Amino acid sequence: MLKLIHAADFHLDAPFAALPPERAAERREEQRQLLTRLAELTEAERAGLVLLSGDLLDSDQARYETVQALARALGEMKVPVFIAPGNHDFWSARSPWSAGAWPENVHIFSRSSLEAVELPGLGCTVYGAAFTAPACDQSPLKGFAAPEDGRLHLMVLHGDVDGRGRYGSIDRADIAGSGLDYLALGHIHACSGLQREGNTWWAYPGCPEGRGFDELGDKGVLVVEAEKGNVSARFVPLCRRRYRMLTVDLSGGENPAEALAAALPGDGENDICRILLTGESGVEGLDLEALEAVAQPYFYSVTLRDRTRVRRDLWSRAEEDTLTGLFLRQMQARLAQADTDEDRALVEKAVRFGLAALENGEDCCP
Repeated sequence: MLKLIHAADFHLDAPFAALPPERAAERREEQRQLLTRLAELTEAERAGLVLLSGDLLDSDQARYETVQALARALGEMKVPVFIAPGNHDFWSARSPWSAGAWPENVHIFSRSSLEAVELPGLGCTVYGAAFTAPACDQSPLKGFAAPEDGRLHLMVLHGDVDGRGRYGSIDRADIAGSGLDYLALGHIHACSGLQREGNTWWAYPGCPEGRGFDELGDKGVLVVEAEKGNVSARFVPLCRRRYRMLTVDLSGGENPAEALAAALPGDGENDICRILLTGESGVEGLDLEALEAVAQPYFYSVTLRDRTRVRRDLWSRAEEDTLTGLFLRQMQARLAQADTDEDRALVEKAVRFGLAALENGEDCCP
């Protein structure tokens, strides 16, 4: 049984443009700290191999100190490390992959065609290829078939399963026909979990640190155990911060700040949060600056989005000589008979539904 770490899509030195400049700088530093956690995980799991499936750098303009931090962390792993450069950090003669000094245990694939590296001590062969430009129209997996020699056959690639774009589209039929035991992929930022085509297992670990609100929740890497005919994978969160979205309904209360405070979680101090405010607000609208001040202590960073609608006077048409007026007068009578706040809220909810039906021309009284 071979245990390995599979990670991808670090996007080191990403701009974090949506954050204030000082927060963006902190996030880039925290990305570099991720490398230490990855090295510690490799040691703690006693992994024998590390597969890194591209886009470790956000661009070929990565800072010198970032490249040095990456090289230092990979060298500390003391096990073979294989890197398949992706579309963001593609290999070129002037890229950090070719210009930098990398530890002896690190192998960086540098061709768009497949290369094989045998590891007799681990009883496996590792295959891989690199993006050599920002786009790639061909899948290096097409036509590949691993030999039936009793060894473990692993591959590390950056590519898009079922993709139709220019980012290394990979067909499931090619995975099924590859004869690989495990295909370690990068490019998709959500963890896929362990997948299978034919006798080949494959997975995307997702990115280990979210960078925006399209990358929500825990992010991390996969710890994979592989032997002939059997592969298992376990997701391990490594992110310093999570992106999360909350929806807070401000209806039913006169004080939006109190309603917001009551809905805020107690475990978000490390999170970057976007709160969608829904329901009804007064005609004066919301004071978003004041509400952000309420939410800010609960999170590392927070933004609010106003999705409320202006609160309407439910009873303004009660004196009309119309079906709507008759309906409202009947509901006012029920409201007067309501004994609890819960009962009164239920009557008001029924009024809202009734008004919506009447205003949309629906016959609610057949």
